Amino acid sequence: MKLIQSRDNAFFKSLKRLADSGRERRKTGKTLLDGVHLVKAYEAACAPVDTLIVAESALSSGEISTCLAGREALILTDSLMRDLGLVDTPSGLIAVAALPKPRSAVDFEKDAVLLDGVQDPGNVGTLLRTAAAAGIEQVFMSPACASAWSPKVLRAGQGAHFVMSVHEDVDLSQFVVDYRGTTAVTCLEKSTSLYDAKWAGPLAWLFGAEGRGVSPELIAAADLKVRIPMPGAVESLNVAAAAAICLFEALRRKISA
Repeated sequence: MKLIQSRDNAFFKSLKRLADSGRERRKTGKTLLDGVHLVKAYEAACAPVDTLIVAESALSSGEISTCLAGREALILTDSLMRDLGLVDTPSGLIAVAALPKPRSAVDFEKDAVLLDGVQDPGNVGTLLRTAAAAGIEQVFMSPACASAWSPKVLRAGQGAHFVMSVHEDVDLSQFVVDYRGTTAVTCLEKSTSLYDAKWAGPLAWLFGAEGRGVSPELIAAADLKVRIPMPGAVESLNVAAAAAICLFEALRRKISA
C-alpha cells in the first residue's frame, strides 16, 4: 500500500477538493465516505467504492483491517487525514465513491419528505436517516439546503442516502402544486394538533430551516397545518426531532389502519 505524506500530492489535493467543494463533487460525480459502516452500506446498495484510503494509525484497527482484507488501499499520514476535515471525529477510513443516481423517478402519488432550506449538515443527515427509518422512499430538497452528498451529511445519514431517492435543487412550490396527495406542514397559526389531524392517502411532509422554518409561501400552499403539542417549558423542537415525531405518527396510523 502506498503511503501519502505530502500536502502537495496530487491525489491528496483531489481528496481535499472533494471534501471542501460541492461544485467539485458535482463536476466529478464523486464524494467521500467516512467510516466502515458507510462503506459497507454504500457497497451493499450501490457498487464497490472507487478507492479506499486509511489513516496510518488506523491500519491496526480490527474493524478497519477486516474491511481492507484482500483489497487495495492508499495510506494517509494521520495529519493529512485530519487536514481533510471531513467530520469532527474521523474514523480512520474513507472512500472515494461515485454519487448514486436516484433509485426511482419522482412519484407525485407516494409519501415524501420536503426540506426547505435546512442548512445544518447534521440536521439534514439526521432527517434523511429518520425518513428512511420511517419507510419514506423519496426526499426533495430546496436549493438552499446543505448539500446532501457532503461528507458530514453522509456521516449523519448513516447510509440512508443509499436506500432512498434524494433529489436536490427542487422547486418545492411547484412540487406542492403537482403533488396528488396531502401536503402537511408544522406551524402554530391556524393549525390542528398532530394527534387530532386527519388525512388519507399519500402524504408529503414539509420541514424547514432551523431558524425561520418553512417559508410562508409553502405554509400557505400546504393542505394540512399541524402543531406538535408541547406542554413543557420550551417553545420549539429541533427540526430533526419534530420530523421524527410527525413521520412516526404517520407510520403508526398506517400500520394500525
